Amino acid sequence: MDRRRASLRIRGKVQGVFYRESARTEALRLGLTGWIRNLSDGSVEAVTEGAPEALEAFVTWCHRGPTQARVTDVERADSEARGEFSTFTVERSS
Repeated sequence: MDRRRASLRIRGKVQGVFYRESARTEALRLGLTGWIRNLSDGSVEAVTEGAPEALEAFVTWCHRGPTQARVTDVERADSEARGEFSTFTVERSS
């Protein structure tokens, strides 16, 4: 199975609106692995791996986020999957 990796930086009103937990739920629903965390500048960072179609669906979701979020930008960098994750987790803020 072809797996890819996407590293994302999400900006806007994305902290304090259940963005990370909602993203975890969506990633697990799509069969993705990886992690998501808040950054000190108010943005959110995520690294996720999975099937290309599932990654595209997740990135589309990240542009929208949960109801209370207001996403203004999503930066994305793609690479080969490394296979280092077994599930999708919410990590401690950095």
